[in-house]
Amino acid sequence: MGDGNSGTILKRMPLIPLLLAGCLYPGISLGYIGPGAGIAFASSFFFMFIAILVAILVFLFWPFRSLYIAIKRRKRGYKKTDIDRVVILGLDGLDPALCHGFLKQGKLPNLQKVAEKGCFHPLATTFPSMSPVAWSSFSTGVDASRHNIFDFLNRDVKTYMPDLSSVRVEGAKRVLSLGKYRLPIGKPRTVNFKKSRSFWSILGDYYIFSTILRVPITFPPDKFNGALLSAMCVPDLKGTQGSFTFYTSNPEGDGKHTGGVRIPVKVENDTVSAHIPGPPNSLTKTGEELSIPFRAKINRADRTVAITVDKDNFTLKPKEYSPWITLKFKAGMGIKVQGIARFYIMSIEPDFQLYITPINIDPGKPALAISHPDYYATCLAKIQGSYATLGLAEDTWALNERVIDEEAFLKQAYLNHAEREEMFFNALGKTPRGVCACVFDATDRIQHMFYRYLVDDHPANRDKDREKHKNAIEELYMKMDDLVGRTFEKLDDKTVFIVMSDHGFKSFDRALNLNTWLYENGYLFYKNGNPGDWFQDVDWEKTRAYTFGLTGIYLNLRGREAKGIVDPKDEAPALRKELHEKLEGLMDEEKNRVAIRTVYETTRMFDGPYVGNGPDLIIGYNIGYRASWEAAVGNISEKVIDDNTRSWSGDHCIDPKLVPGVFFSNRKITTRTPNIMDVAPSVLDLFGVKIPAYMKGTRLFSRTPE
Repeated sequence: MGDGNSGTILKRMPLIPLLLAGCLYPGISLGYIGPGAGIAFASSFFFMFIAILVAILVFLFWPFRSLYIAIKRRKRGYKKTDIDRVVILGLDGLDPALCHGFLKQGKLPNLQKVAEKGCFHPLATTFPSMSPVAWSSFSTGVDASRHNIFDFLNRDVKTYMPDLSSVRVEGAKRVLSLGKYRLPIGKPRTVNFKKSRSFWSILGDYYIFSTILRVPITFPPDKFNGALLSAMCVPDLKGTQGSFTFYTSNPEGDGKHTGGVRIPVKVENDTVSAHIPGPPNSLTKTGEELSIPFRAKINRADRTVAITVDKDNFTLKPKEYSPWITLKFKAGMGIKVQGIARFYIMSIEPDFQLYITPINIDPGKPALAISHPDYYATCLAKIQGSYATLGLAEDTWALNERVIDEEAFLKQAYLNHAEREEMFFNALGKTPRGVCACVFDATDRIQHMFYRYLVDDHPANRDKDREKHKNAIEELYMKMDDLVGRTFEKLDDKTVFIVMSDHGFKSFDRALNLNTWLYENGYLFYKNGNPGDWFQDVDWEKTRAYTFGLTGIYLNLRGREAKGIVDPKDEAPALRKELHEKLEGLMDEEKNRVAIRTVYETTRMFDGPYVGNGPDLIIGYNIGYRASWEAAVGNISEKVIDDNTRSWSGDHCIDPKLVPGVFFSNRKITTRTPNIMDVAPSVLDLFGVKIPAYMKGTRLFSRTPE
């Protein structure tokens, strides 16, 4: 890794001890399978032997490797550039219109300084306008048809069931049966669906080092000359994208929650005894759910709760988060899988209510590779303690389901944000040359959940507080401005500084279910009129089109979908045109507003090799509209258009032309209309690296600073 001048993760003296720590304590003897599949066993002794051997070899050959890299870097890297470093501060979802308003009011002085020194422009986002698509285009410089990410979810064309769009984690192909146990032979396999190369990987070919922190769609982590901590699509310990647990002594309600589970408990002698549900046990043939017992003792006099989990004892007051608590699930045969979670007491009376966050993969002993190098996540944990690793770490569904309130959500979001700041400033100080990029998520999550406070008549305001957190978004932008200021102070004249977002934000007050529209208009059919999630009971032998995810309509194409009936050559073009004409300009008759502004045919927009993997039509919803929650999971509802009453009241999955992101830089750029695809080629060009011909973006900066 070398010293600070050669692009280091950790400076000089700590290098070898941390390398050894990374080799000896990565927790790789427990491989995560998921989703929902639990843990796998590999030979701990064999791995330990190999780890010690590798550590010794690294120690012996490190000086020679450092000299070799230094020579290569001198020959290839930094030869044709006048800069030392590019620092990219990603503020997911920061909106240009809100920025303009707060800038005029003088509430963003640090962003104002950056803009005055360089520039501030709206940043055109991707089609469709959602984070996994946009950040993939940020990293690769290409559109969705070339990087193959079109949505958060993709559908399995064989089963029509959902799958993550970017990754699938599979178990070992072979297992050994020993009584009740089934021991996986080999490691779990992570299948990456994202295509094309990231700009930091290309820079690595020229020995230009990059530190990449929590940029979405970096799981599984790239192998390149640099350090990376993965973000979006990193699962929790259960293999899901985030499953909370909620304990309550209130007997009303059922145990079902989107995004989690409700567990009824009894308070006896001011004590609650229960279990924390964990991952399925993939070491056994039955795959039973692992769990850990815990006890909560209520002290009503001082209004505290003493909680015991395994050997951990801690005391909480209501409305207070615990630190990260280590949870060790015993799978048998001496094998444990380890995660971390925070505890939060919602109330102790009249009902006991305890919320536990999704169980994050423990970065100190990760059960799955979540960084590059593998030990980088562990090194960060040793430097700053445990931190959130879940791809979507802010628990929006817990607030949507009203399991937690706005206060609890904000506390959680800012706790995660503080962890991110610490690792970012650590990386910034130890990456004096090359690229240092970090994406912060609080800007996206808080706007999703608090946008209703900006719209007085928003349906989500019904039966909810409208005043207490009315300034939450304004305060959010001011906090991010402070982060920009503290970052800007640490930069010199040979650093290009970019502050950017992947998209903007608008109100989401009306939900549109296109599956219902397709059903009512004779494009989607059911066998018995009893539909359910994920296209339960759809009659695929009659269905010609369906919607899935947040912005796309898919044709049931013969030869692509398992039960496709639409001929791709003779029928598909006419069907696309027919749906385009009927849906574009679709009115919300109840509100007398246009609900669908534009419909985009992907075969006309894209020409990349993966265009066939995406939707056939991208729906450009108008401001205020978005795909309904039911439509997103392949279901229908009573109405085509209805009020959105969930706390999730702001969104960006609409016509991309309505939700550009932001682009601030301490250098002027050569256009007033930058595109998010321009960032990757621009960074390459700043370092004098030739822009690959396949990239769709263009360079933004003059090579010589003004």
